[in-house]
Amino acid sequence: MKRTKIQTISGHRLPEPRITLTAIRLAVLWIGLPILILGGVLDLAAQLIFGICTGLWCMAG
Repeated sequence: MKRTKIQTISGHRLPEPRITLTAIRLAVLWIGLPILILGGVLDLAAQLIFGICTGLWCMAG
């Protein structure tokens, strides 16, 4: 990140922007979860259409 001049309001220094735990959770929720769901649906479709199981549950079972 680019360093900027320290901002002050009424003599108080503002904290620098940072990645928070909430931001990480939201990124996983909005990016990771849809990818996992789409992958599961595609694996299920391949199994139903071609009769070949390619999902992780096939390796475990």
